[in-house]
Amino acid sequence: MDGTIYSIIMIVLMIVIFYFMLIRPENKRKKEAAAMRDSLAVGDEVTTIGGVVGTVCAVKTNSVVIETGADRVRMELMKWAISTKGVQVSEDGKGEPADKSKKK
Repeated sequence: MDGTIYSIIMIVLMIVIFYFMLIRPENKRKKEAAAMRDSLAVGDEVTTIGGVVGTVCAVKTNSVVIETGADRVRMELMKWAISTKGVQVSEDGKGEPADKSKKK
């Protein structure tokens, strides 16, 4: 009887640890990404999940039109394809704000 209660407590403890280590942080990241995509505005510089960098020209309900490079190519992308706001400067997915001044 005592071993059964100990086993049940250990299983419940593992589930709680699993929740706080994996599920909760992932949900938090999803909410932050959704908030970032909903706050996109014309003029923001974005990086897509494919690595394309561009400036937002128009924001629609489920899509965004971005303009890339000096040749002014415009592409319409789904909002879920936007990875970061700003230019991605490293492989870890951290974006640099578009208005950040460069160090001398």
